[in-house]
Amino acid sequence: MKRRVVITGLGAVTPLGNNVDDFWAGIQAGKVGIGPITKFDTADYKVKIAAEVKDFKAADHMDFKAAKRMENFSQYAVAAAKEAFAMAGLDMSKEDPFRVGVIVGSGVGSLQAIEREYKKLLEKGPSRVNLMLVPMMISNMAAGNVSIQLGAKGKCTDVVTACASGTHSIGDAFRAIEYGDADVMIAGGTENAITPVGVSGFTNMTALTTCNDPERASIPFDKDRSGFVLGEGAGIVILEELEHARARGAKILAEMVGYGATGDAYHITAPIEDGSGAAKAMSLAMEEAGVKPEEVDYVNAHGTSTPLNDLSETRAIKLAFEDAAYKLKINSTKSMIGHLLGAAGGVECVVCVKSLMEGFIHQTVGSRETEGECDLDYCIGAPVKQDIRYAMTNSLGFGGHNATLLLKKWEG
Repeated sequence: MKRRVVITGLGAVTPLGNNVDDFWAGIQAGKVGIGPITKFDTADYKVKIAAEVKDFKAADHMDFKAAKRMENFSQYAVAAAKEAFAMAGLDMSKEDPFRVGVIVGSGVGSLQAIEREYKKLLEKGPSRVNLMLVPMMISNMAAGNVSIQLGAKGKCTDVVTACASGTHSIGDAFRAIEYGDADVMIAGGTENAITPVGVSGFTNMTALTTCNDPERASIPFDKDRSGFVLGEGAGIVILEELEHARARGAKILAEMVGYGATGDAYHITAPIEDGSGAAKAMSLAMEEAGVKPEEVDYVNAHGTSTPLNDLSETRAIKLAFEDAAYKLKINSTKSMIGHLLGAAGGVECVVCVKSLMEGFIHQTVGSRETEGECDLDYCIGAPVKQDIRYAMTNSLGFGGHNATLLLKKWEG
């Protein structure tokens, strides 16, 4: 028998703020966290903007020695996980640590470490490459470091499905609790890929917009959309078995009620044009929850601002929801914080929880006018205040990886 799963903690490191309160205040205000790239000289680059994390200090979240052995993507994950753990009011001394697990994904790991050490290899020889390169670089170390910092000894894994990594991580953590593998899971995604190689790779495959106006660069579903803006950060949620949360008097923020995961089996970067893969993921999440399409109020879309994604995701929503698609409120958080790759799903899950709690659906900022098949309600022009009972979030990754989470407002 499946167990009920609730969310009791949230953590975020984002281009709009390095904690949930600051991030959510920026979201409510419709702020755009996109600006000129400061991490390297962009003189020779077509793309000169990104959504960078600002004023992050690892020392605020961990000791110097621990921080020195982590790349930024791991530091972001640890900071967000500690915030979520504290919000949940968990005390590891009162928990069986083998019943508390971690699934935190990163699509890339550390490109910075690779670039930095490869330069050393070429200029100074192999003996000068940092002995800690491998454990600092590999993508599983975000989960590993979160586990070490919080003392979580249960299931500890790392889902790597490109832009769907964070959502799959939360979905797999949800399953772990549903079927008794754990009582508490720390789950989400983290990323820090704003580097010369990262920007060059995405630019040359024409995935990034070359519009360098921060207010009009990330414009999901807009007729003038031309590619995504690279972002960075981390989003973490604490998932907990309902009776475990009740027994310790935890404040319950929302309930997770459905998860769908599919593959397009189509192309390494392009989504299948009819949206059938993503549609099935949405349908599976609704089926698990026993929810009809007309009962879902809000979809936080993958909404990358690329011509192909936004069209195929719109088709997917229409396939999954049929006539009810036109009654949905749909938005894209990426309009404000860019595309956080493996962290996107974690941060967007945080947005869904806050939206359920406060009855607030943010505007798709910067987007002005749609055309053709992109004719749904994308919350363009203004945010929406309304009671929300069910919220859905989608993530669609290179390789055809589709993931959908369905959350329900906590009603006691």
